[in-house]
Amino acid sequence: MRLDKFLKVSRLIKRRTVANEVSDTGRVLINNNPAKPAKQVKENDIITIEYANRTVKAKILKVPTGNVSVQEAPSLYELLD
Repeated sequence: MRLDKFLKVSRLIKRRTVANEVSDTGRVLINNNPAKPAKQVKENDIITIEYANRTVKAKILKVPTGNVSVQEAPSLYELLD
């Protein structure tokens, strides 16, 4: 699954267009490497999202095949420190 779609489906970022913009500016890292929106994500990847005033780090536990419900979204990742 593409990075931008995973960020949207997992609700780490609410809209795919915002996920694209954040990725394009280099504020999303996968395994400490800058990632573009089309980068494929897989289980056990570590995603780091740099916001203006905080940083969110999450480990991907499961990559869904399609959209998931709001209740299922938190089960796709585990927040790290």
